[in-house]
Amino acid sequence: MHATETADFVSVRIITADVARLVAFYEKATGTRATWATEDFAELRTPTATLAIASTRTVPLFAPGSARPADNHSVIIEFLVDDVDRLHDALRGWVPDFVNGPTTMPWGNRSLLLRDPDGNLVNFFTPAARLSAD
Repeated sequence: MHATETADFVSVRIITADVARLVAFYEKATGTRATWATEDFAELRTPTATLAIASTRTVPLFAPGSARPADNHSVIIEFLVDDVDRLHDALRGWVPDFVNGPTTMPWGNRSLLLRDPDGNLVNFFTPAARLSAD
C-alpha cells in the first residue's frame, strides 16, 4: 500500500470467552440481528460498519496471545442513534453498568456511555444537529 492509497474502515472485532452472551447483548442493545459464521464467530452488520464478535479460540489463528478478552481500556465502540434518551429508557431495565446517563458533550452530541458484559466501553450518541432539528 502506498501513502496515497486509502483503506476503508469496515469493522471492529471483539474477542470474548462467551460469544453467545456478547452477541445477545449487542443484538438487544442495537436491534440488529447477528449473522453467525461458526459458533466462534458472528457479525452484526449495519449500513456503515460491522461489529464482529469472535471466540478466544480464534486468537491462535493470528498469533497466540495477540488479543485478550475483556481487556480493553482504550477503545470506545460507538453507535449513532436517533434518540439517546429514549434508548437509555429502553436499556435501563437490563444493562447493569452505565458509565454515565445521557449527557450533552462539549461538542454538542448527546451521549450515553455503558459497559458491555465483557467490560468494553460502548457509546450510543445522537449528534447535536439531530437534537436541534427535533
